[in-house]
Amino acid sequence: MMRLLFITIVCLILAGSAYSEETILTVKVSAELGGNITLPCRILSSDTVSFGDNGHRIKWTKVEDDEALNEDVLVKMGPHIRAYGSFEGRVFLQDLDNEDASLIMTEVSTDDKGKYHCNIDNGIEDSLQEVILEVHAGLMTGVVFPYYPPLGRYNLNFHNAVQACEDQEAVIASHEQLLAAWKGGLDWCNAGWLSDGTVQYPITKPRHPCGGSNNGPGLRTYGRQQKIRQFDVFCYTTAIKGHFYWLVQPERLTFDEAVKACRDDGAEIAKVGHMFAAWKLEGYDRCDAGWLADGSVRYPISRPRKNCSPTEEAVRFVGFPDKRVKSYGVYCYKPDQ
Repeated sequence: MMRLLFITIVCLILAGSAYSEETILTVKVSAELGGNITLPCRILSSDTVSFGDNGHRIKWTKVEDDEALNEDVLVKMGPHIRAYGSFEGRVFLQDLDNEDASLIMTEVSTDDKGKYHCNIDNGIEDSLQEVILEVHAGLMTGVVFPYYPPLGRYNLNFHNAVQACEDQEAVIASHEQLLAAWKGGLDWCNAGWLSDGTVQYPITKPRHPCGGSNNGPGLRTYGRQQKIRQFDVFCYTTAIKGHFYWLVQPERLTFDEAVKACRDDGAEIAKVGHMFAAWKLEGYDRCDAGWLADGSVRYPISRPRKNCSPTEEAVRFVGFPDKRVKSYGVYCYKPDQ
């Protein structure tokens, strides 16, 4: 799911404004719906006081043809930062260095498309940069999902992590795939193995237990680790080649009964990778908790509603219950012939 398709930079002379005598850098960026995007903005003049001085002011504004409709997005005055309106909780300053005023925007919606101004004032001079954001639906070809086994979190060495993904009809994810998933909105506060032997985790909403609330959104990394160390894992799966479905049954099932019920229906009990692919790539939605092949119980929600993941689309994880309980249904998978 590549969320950032291109960045084209062009210089335009804007007439009829307070900056009509200056060259304003205009940047065009494109994001996929629901993803993350960085709106770039940097110091332009070599003799401008650096962003490290607390006297500077950064203001991001979404601008319209009718100035009365302009929206404040984010303002930084020295150490104080505030986001406004629908942007609150979704926008952060990237702050890679003392000359970086770029804005990271998460959970991009169609309402976000348009023109943005980045105004920088250090008390000596005032500069303006412009970003045009385009939003499109995009095309998803795969999905990254976090995984840990019935033993619990942080129980997989690298070899076992690779096998765990294969057991769930997936492969261990690459750094590039996790980065794309983060751009698509994946937020997960547990570190997992990647295919290059590094251990990372994606954060779109910075908070204290997940690398600190003062750090911006991004991939948190522990770097390359000894492969005997134990973490979770991030897996990657593509579109399923078969039929994923909820098996209607007259009563709830134990795990063994669930396996047999799918087999009697000419199918197999579904794996975690099957559910994530059906949910993310096909929009599968069902508010019934069901057994999966690894002994976990989950359910996929693509239409958030009361009592069914009310705040977000997600594959909800109930846990790894006692396999003898008759409390759940089952999801089955029938491969294409």
